[in-house]
Amino acid sequence: MSPDRSRAEGTAAATPAAVRERLDRVTDPELDTSIVELDYIEDIRITADADADGDAVFVAFTLPTAWCSPAFAWMMAGDARDAVASLPGVAEVTVELREHMHEREINRGINEGLPFGEAFPDADGDVAPVRAELDRKARIARQHDATGALLDAGLTHDQIADLAVEAVRVDEATDGTVPVWLRDGAVAVAVDAEPLVRYREKAAATGLLDDEHPELFRTPEGDPFDGEAFELVRRRTRLAGVNMGGQGTVCDALNDARHADDRPPLSTFSD
Repeated sequence: MSPDRSRAEGTAAATPAAVRERLDRVTDPELDTSIVELDYIEDIRITADADADGDAVFVAFTLPTAWCSPAFAWMMAGDARDAVASLPGVAEVTVELREHMHEREINRGINEGLPFGEAFPDADGDVAPVRAELDRKARIARQHDATGALLDAGLTHDQIADLAVEAVRVDEATDGTVPVWLRDGAVAVAVDAEPLVRYREKAAATGLLDDEHPELFRTPEGDPFDGEAFELVRRRTRLAGVNMGGQGTVCDALNDARHADDRPPLSTFSD
């Protein structure tokens, strides 16, 4: 069946599974964990329109508490909207944040394409500096996972500290592993791909791979280090992950309580 005929018969081109897959790429910026994995998604609805260029998608989500940071909620809502809008066959996306003290401002701002400062006139600046700091913390935590995978693969402290960006070719990842090239490209070691791919992604997003230093891994401040400092740097990167893990445990408990069958009724903030 052709896409035009399918749309004319009222069958949506996008699917809930495809929408959820895109949403799985969106993270809670404080926890660096997918909003799908965190069970924030409440509803996905797709409407096919024979007269439109694509489907209309509605996504609703709820955070663990009604007082979660409006900046964090804004980022998640905006990232969710952008992720779903990138799906082929989608012409319109509406995102609805539910049961949040600032849901009215966030829903209006995100769905009308307003800047954060216009949606929150009293806010002290934009969300960009907040996102940059959270991305930096996520990069540090992901480095701990990535260096752990390299240690498991048998690399030494010196080899990991000296590892150049181009030595880890994530575009060549297959069968769950990625080749890490040593001795100027003479020897390749297969390493668990996921932590390295995730680290490279966040390192690139934070601009770490655009400076004059060739080393892939850095101190939390962004400076290269040698093998002698490896253990100290690794302990410091571990702290970032521990902090996120602790926050995640609290958020999980709050989220479970919020969705419990016997919870007390919540007021509707949009009324």
